[in-house]
Amino acid sequence: TLTAPAPFADETSCQCRAPHEKLTIAQARLGTPVDRPVRVYADGIFDLFHSGHARALMQAKTLFPNSYLLVGVCSDDLTHKFKGFTVMNETERYEALRHCRYVDEVIRDAPWTLTPEFLEKHKIDFVAHDDIPYSSAGSDDVYKHIKEAGMFVPTQRTEGISTSDIITRIVRDYDVYARRNLQRGYTAKELNVSFINEKKYRFQNQVDKMKEKVKNVEEKSKEFVNKVEEKSHDLIQKWEEKSREFIGNFLELFGPDGALVGILPSQGV
Repeated sequence: TLTAPAPFADETSCQCRAPHEKLTIAQARLGTPVDRPVRVYADGIFDLFHSGHARALMQAKTLFPNSYLLVGVCSDDLTHKFKGFTVMNETERYEALRHCRYVDEVIRDAPWTLTPEFLEKHKIDFVAHDDIPYSSAGSDDVYKHIKEAGMFVPTQRTEGISTSDIITRIVRDYDVYARRNLQRGYTAKELNVSFINEKKYRFQNQVDKMKEKVKNVEEKSKEFVNKVEEKSHDLIQKWEEKSREFIGNFLELFGPDGALVGILPSQGV
């Protein structure tokens, strides 16, 4: 049972002390050494941590029968230098990874390119990442040397979800989110919204509130009319039933064969 977040590599005492014998992928899939799990490494930026990230880590964790998953997360300085600005800062991104159920250990300030020294330090057997060549830092594929060493195992990307997709949605619907956060108490300064736009958004919020009130009144009016119609129908039905009963009783008394015909005296001419 998981009861605590994954430890950071520089704070844990759970070091791999077993002899680090080089494994082939075939050997790892058949079964792991009896004295240790296969140590799998996955790295990334993990900005706006989402299900696509989690699924990739799930795949990395389940590549072999017994795996220990180390996840490297690049720092803000390194990420901004080679990839661009992030929404979440490095501390937030580290913490997001620590609370993913598939992660056994988090390596902060992970390197952009994996060196033999880094792989040896953390006793890494295999590196997991999607198989699309990752061009960066002057290289056509930063994992090329890992693939050539037979240490690369591919994972599959999750279609329809990515950090870039999420940011695109926010940019596309910027006005909607700005208005929402103004309603929730954020200031125009915090949202980097101009004075004119702030007034425009607040006016739009008021218009939307009025529309919602009108909609509610219309719905309640329809509900009231429907209830009146139902009551009217019930009343008409009951009146018809009672009127038929009244006419039937009247005919029983006063009709040609009614009970009162033999009682009343005949009228001579």
